[in-house]
Amino acid sequence: MATNKPPVVVVDADAIVAQAYPNDSNHERAVEISNNLNNLGAQVIYPASAILEATTVLQARLNSGATAYGTAVVFSDPNVQVAEVNQKTLTNALNNFSPTTSKKNTLFDCVVMAVADENNANAIFSFDKFYKSKGFKLASEL
Repeated sequence: MATNKPPVVVVDADAIVAQAYPNDSNHERAVEISNNLNNLGAQVIYPASAILEATTVLQARLNSGATAYGTAVVFSDPNVQVAEVNQKTLTNALNNFSPTTSKKNTLFDCVVMAVADENNANAIFSFDKFYKSKGFKLASEL
């Protein structure tokens, strides 16, 4: 009898913000998706760059320094899998980076895709449809 391996999911900054910030328009959906990932036993990977991007959004744009700090502290837990963004990851990200095509194609997004590729991820936890256009499944589809 074959057992299904738990899915591998890489998380983008927008999903981190949506989970951490109750006033985010995707907050409820983010919590539901997160609960579903827990129920599936998913291996959830957070690129270091997505954590930095999310905490910057929380602190600067949403003016919530306490939430930004509290969110960052969560990722210092050794039980949370944080993917380093090294030179290889950056080089892989640059293969998808095209700053002239769309505001949605940021280097941050390309790093998320590179981390997803490097970890053979089944999905990306994001509300950004850009990833689907690049052939990735979204975590909401799991």
